[in-house]
Amino acid sequence: MSMKITDPARFGRVAVAMGGSSAEREVSLDSGRNVLEALRARGVDAHAIDGIPALLDALRTDRFARVFNILHGQHGGGEDGVLQGALEALDVPYTGSGVLGSALSMDKTRSKRVWQSLGLPTPKFVALPRGADVHAAAKQIGFPLIVKPACEGSSVGVTRVFEEAQLDQAVELAAKYPGDLLMETLIEGDELTVSILGREVLPSIHIVPKGAFYDYNAKYIAEDTLYLCPGLEGDAEAELRTLSLQAFDALGCAGWGRVDVMRDRAGRNWLLEVNTAPGMTSHSLVPKAAKAAGIDYQELCWRVLETSFREGM
Repeated sequence: MSMKITDPARFGRVAVAMGGSSAEREVSLDSGRNVLEALRARGVDAHAIDGIPALLDALRTDRFARVFNILHGQHGGGEDGVLQGALEALDVPYTGSGVLGSALSMDKTRSKRVWQSLGLPTPKFVALPRGADVHAAAKQIGFPLIVKPACEGSSVGVTRVFEEAQLDQAVELAAKYPGDLLMETLIEGDELTVSILGREVLPSIHIVPKGAFYDYNAKYIAEDTLYLCPGLEGDAEAELRTLSLQAFDALGCAGWGRVDVMRDRAGRNWLLEVNTAPGMTSHSLVPKAAKAAGIDYQELCWRVLETSFREGM
């Protein structure tokens, strides 16, 4: 549970951690600039810090009271539990999920295993360690399927594969990124995403890309992607929001985040992944969902910062 804060001075000096050295550096810098501006506009004493080493140096010398983490991705991206562990060790409060929730969400394969064990729906999949027989795995899954790095965000390295002839190229692309790969059933249907803020589940967003699917270009560059919010109506929307919070809780996530879901032609929901430090750019989904719930961008940043106050802190 986060606290309701009314006086910006209660937050103390805030380090806004952005940039970093992951594949998602540029998006994180964009998110970070927006967050910094919003917090300052509300009177928060916020300062930009680029990357984890610089942040740890600053915490030792400059005495920040807390960290607004808007680093994205793994390996220096601050979304994989490593930064969270360092901050826990230094006893510095921070926004978003803790060590376990961050690490587990970053690893899509292990996220899916947790959901499966709880009977939550996620597409059929095969984990592909380096050098695995991808053609045998594809026979197990059946076409169409998706090949992606198990631990990257922002649709980095993802390919939809409709026939065997496309498989090797898909694997080659995904293998450019560190870590194992993941192959899963391609769910044909609608792409939905559900944002969580504190314990509030915001209206879902149905993403309608102009092209075949929502890739990095559609996310950050294209201007013709449609966002319908709420994405569903009535019972279907309520069911999706309930499932999303269950998925978030199952991975030990906290504070805020975004759950990505596919809804097939029969109206069944399938969990894909959880983002524990979602984008906060002008194109990003959490700000769109918050707006639909009557929460403007500055208020959203304020509320995310409130999640750095945990029970017992």
